[in-house]
Amino acid sequence: MQVPLLDLKIQYRALRDEIEPKIKDVCDRQYFILGPDVISFEEKTAEYCGTSHVVGCASGSDALVLALMAMDVTRDVEVLTTPYTFFATAGAIARICAVPVFLDIDPVTYNLDPEKLRAFLSETAEKRNGKVYSRKTKRRIGAILPVHLYGQTSDMKQILSIADEYGIPVIEDAAQSIGAMDGNLKKKAGNMGRIGCFSFFPSKNLGAFGDGGALSTNDEKIANRLKSLRMHGESSRYHHDEVGFNSRLDALQAAVLEIKLKYLDGWTAGRQKNAAYYNEAFENASCDGIVATPKAVNGNRHIYNQYILRVKDRDKLVDHLRELGIGCAIYYPVPLHLQKCFQYLGYREGDFPEAEKAANET
Repeated sequence: MQVPLLDLKIQYRALRDEIEPKIKDVCDRQYFILGPDVISFEEKTAEYCGTSHVVGCASGSDALVLALMAMDVTRDVEVLTTPYTFFATAGAIARICAVPVFLDIDPVTYNLDPEKLRAFLSETAEKRNGKVYSRKTKRRIGAILPVHLYGQTSDMKQILSIADEYGIPVIEDAAQSIGAMDGNLKKKAGNMGRIGCFSFFPSKNLGAFGDGGALSTNDEKIANRLKSLRMHGESSRYHHDEVGFNSRLDALQAAVLEIKLKYLDGWTAGRQKNAAYYNEAFENASCDGIVATPKAVNGNRHIYNQYILRVKDRDKLVDHLRELGIGCAIYYPVPLHLQKCFQYLGYREGDFPEAEKAANET
């Protein structure tokens, strides 16, 4: 028996009778870009996340770029983030010619370690004319970009406290964590920083039938700017106040996502039940010290976008599972600071030991 890592067909079969008429409805109306389906999905997603505004866009990667632009992150501005995540986090920073500055992770949650953030800013940050600069590089520090990795929020209470102390905006990369809850702040992912960024890639807990993304915010001015930026910086038709780019969520994806959104909490409960079953099985098998299972900390609501195991001899376990026909995958085997395209940043092996261990063991 083969057990696939992901089988989207099962979900589609369960929803086919709802989805196919909705797709036909969109096709009959021929309103494919933005429009009422996108507006409806944005409103329902904002309600779900607990935010005032949600702005749809073409992908989670674009959401990150749009968020950085809306926070006035420009060429040579530094953005503090994690080296252990999907490439798009740092890629978005580099795409706008800003500078990724990596800080190490917490070994339990795999998220940005707030103590590393605090130490870095204490050592390097200085305020000038209402902005924060690095004493070492003389560059402005424009944003902090924590990632809620694998379905669990970062320690946002500490991160926001540190950010507020220095006056640096926080952008949440919530691509893997829609519906995740921060146990300390009692808020969902995307409802804690200035902007939250979501991905609706098909494999996500809330997945489209193609690419899709969204941004959340409680600031109306930011929401309006994001809407402009996703339309080439347009303020009114053929009038542009700044240079944006084309990143719009299409009506077909919005229609599919709105149907799926109704089921998201139920699907999350199923993932949590499965994770609890796995955790108990590993505990009963006396695997403590051999296999590290995911841990929800601080009362967080973990949504298990992935169920991540940590094993020292990771590659041998992967080979064994595949021989048994059990689907599995290695996430992020090369941390971002060691990627070839980021050699120009000057990082070396050993700079971020926890991220490097995670890349070798998960």
